[in-house]
Amino acid sequence: MEIKTDVIKVEDQQWKEFTLVNDNGMTVSILDFGGIITKVLAPDRDGKLENVVVGFENYQDYLVNPGYFGALIGRVAGRIENAQFEIDGKPYTLPKNEGEHHLHGGNPGFHNTIWTVVPFENNEEVGLTLTLESKDLENGYPGNLRMTVTYTLNNDNAFTITYEGVSDHKTVLTSTNHSYFNLSGNLKSDIQDHQITLDSSKFVELDEELIPTGKILDVNNTVYDFRNGRPMKDGVTSEFKQNLVANHGYDHYFIFDHNKKESAIVCEETSGRQLTVITDQPGVVMYTSNNLPEGLKLRERDSVQYLGLCLETQGSPASIHHDGFPSIWLDKDEKYFAKTTFIFDTIE
Repeated sequence: MEIKTDVIKVEDQQWKEFTLVNDNGMTVSILDFGGIITKVLAPDRDGKLENVVVGFENYQDYLVNPGYFGALIGRVAGRIENAQFEIDGKPYTLPKNEGEHHLHGGNPGFHNTIWTVVPFENNEEVGLTLTLESKDLENGYPGNLRMTVTYTLNNDNAFTITYEGVSDHKTVLTSTNHSYFNLSGNLKSDIQDHQITLDSSKFVELDEELIPTGKILDVNNTVYDFRNGRPMKDGVTSEFKQNLVANHGYDHYFIFDHNKKESAIVCEETSGRQLTVITDQPGVVMYTSNNLPEGLKLRERDSVQYLGLCLETQGSPASIHHDGFPSIWLDKDEKYFAKTTFIFDTIE
């Protein structure tokens, strides 16, 4: 196992890209800018290593990165309705960066800030520790927040992300990673034939602006029932209102039952690749890149709709305004901790 380091010059900034390499040849490349995962080389059933995430051809495109490719997201992943909330009767107003709402922590957010990175290596794994100080009222969020994110890769082809945070004021926090997975390898095809299994019997209803209505729906007899697996394209062809709201796909928060060790399993039959997600988080936003713009210059090809699958494990921003949702409230000096592991293997 080893860690390789490259210096990337982008306009007036100097970034570092760290590549974690295990003994199987699997690699994960990560920037200190945004903690962005730029590339993941994973084997197919024949052992051929290919990239299984969406990333830009030119690093400078990460400066804007409208799709948040590969990035750490925070302070709050997802949409905050009307870009406001109250804590103990005191109102807090956030930047409106998606219509009347606040999306993915605002700007600058975790996704476009340079993190302090310390590599580490031992007999079991290679990894990076990323730290960031977010000041009180940055983007309107209360509290001085110290975040630590750890990326690790082991020889079982398991890639783990842990998130830790502590604030000196009561606040809201739920962080995630916004990688777009595509198991076909080097973006040879879109993800419509990817088979997805989720340990989830409930999902959150969205309105026309993709804001939670406050209702939690049962997946029974809908194309949101992934408990026994189904291809992603079922949501593309569906006339169910929630699929139409999401522009013919999924952009929804699924609440995990946590009946199984594996919260999500994704398979791609042609390559034989399988991605297993194990997490302590209460749910996941599954986004099937329904709104991905066409023509972005990616590493292997230009972007098209449905090119990647995001599995954003996190709490629910709907808990700010509605009862009964997985909470993202964080008390003063309370320790925030979240852990998600992505295991890359193959099927016959």
